[in-house]
Amino acid sequence: MHVNRFLALPLGLLLAATASASGAAPTPSPSTPSATASPSAPAPSPPAPPVPVPVPVPVPAIARSWPVGTRPAVLRGWEPPATPYARGHRGVDLAAPVGAPVRAVAAGRVLFAGRVAGRGVVSLELAGTGTPPLRTTYEPVAPSVTEGDEITPAQPVGTLSPTASHCPTACLHWGLRRGETYLNPLSLLPAWLSARAPSRLLPVLGVPLP
Repeated sequence: MHVNRFLALPLGLLLAATASASGAAPTPSPSTPSATASPSAPAPSPPAPPVPVPVPVPVPAIARSWPVGTRPAVLRGWEPPATPYARGHRGVDLAAPVGAPVRAVAAGRVLFAGRVAGRGVVSLELAGTGTPPLRTTYEPVAPSVTEGDEITPAQPVGTLSPTASHCPTACLHWGLRRGETYLNPLSLLPAWLSARAPSRLLPVLGVPLP
C-alpha cells in the first residue's frame, strides 16, 4: 500500500512544508518573540534613600570654673563666621592680668601644649563629651602641662602671657571646637557659674526727698 509521504512527517515540519509549498511565510509561534520587536525598556531605578541630616550634639554645661578669675569681663564674645573661611571671632576674650593662672574648665587630657605663630597655646580634649569630643583652647599661655597629661577640673594649665592682641587690655582667648566646628565656649558654663552677681542700688546724694 502506498503511504502519503506527508503523513510520516512531524506536525511542525508538515506545516512548514505546506506553507513552503503554498508560498506563504510561516506564522511564528506565539511564544517566539519577533525578530523586529523593539527591546524592552529598562526598569526604572528605585529612588535613592534620603540623606539623613546630622543632628548637632548639644554642648554639655560641664564647666566647674572659669578659665581665669571668678567672673571675668567678656571683652569680646563669640561671633561665628558665616562660612568656614569668613571673618568672625571663633571664641571669647576674657579680661585677666598678665601672669594670672589659667585653669581647665573641666576634666580632660592635654592634646597640645606649645607655641603656635609665636603664642603659647594649650588645647584640651574634654572627657565624656561625645564623638568627636569637645576640645577647648587657651591662648596666649605659658604652659605648665605637657601633651598627654590628664587634667582635673579647675587645674591650672599655665599662666597668661604678655603678648600683643586685639584686646584693649591683657586677655585670654578661650575657644571651643567639636571636630572642625567652632562653638561658643560660654555654653560650657552652667547657670550657677555664668550668672552675674546681683546688682546693688547705690544711694543718690544731693537729691531732696519727695
